[in-house]
Amino acid sequence: MTEAINYTGRVHPKKFSMWLLLLGILMLFAGLTSAYIVRRGDGNWFDFQMPTMFLYSTIIVLLSSISMIYAYRSVKKDNKAGVKLGLINTIILAVGFVISQYLGWQIMQGDGLYFVNPKYGDKVSASFLIAIASIHLVHILAGIIFLIVVLVKTFNNKIDSNNTLSIDMCNTYWHFVGLLWVYLYFFLYFAPDF
Repeated sequence: MTEAINYTGRVHPKKFSMWLLLLGILMLFAGLTSAYIVRRGDGNWFDFQMPTMFLYSTIIVLLSSISMIYAYRSVKKDNKAGVKLGLINTIILAVGFVISQYLGWQIMQGDGLYFVNPKYGDKVSASFLIAIASIHLVHILAGIIFLIVVLVKTFNNKIDSNNTLSIDMCNTYWHFVGLLWVYLYFFLYFAPDF
């Protein structure tokens, strides 16, 4: 089935499905951050400083958005080398994001901050950070798979200025999960000041 079907004036069904998915993801994280606020208000809360590694994650995800923008603009100009370069850079930065998240968790472990049972642990705040970051990481990993699929399509000459649905959807998804992390980072960073 070709992506070149013209949906002038209407949203492509695949795009619409993706927007519903993004809405569901947004609702999931709205629920998690709301639970964080409610649980914090119950007391028995341990405030700690987020590892600087999570700031590096934020910078990396913002850089990956820039490289994704480059890939997307390149496809509009039929610059296949630019599309490949942008997608490869985005994938490399995405892997860097995953590594920086892992290193952030390692730093937390070194500080004695683990994912704990809230009934028996006094550091449930760390559990929230780990859970939120882990669930976000699953969405980043899905994005990496999506990026690889689009890159393979690019190498197989299935993406060009007349056939942009895949890269358009990938671009939207990637920016969404990137901006979601930026929101989560600032939410969790400033949460002790609530």
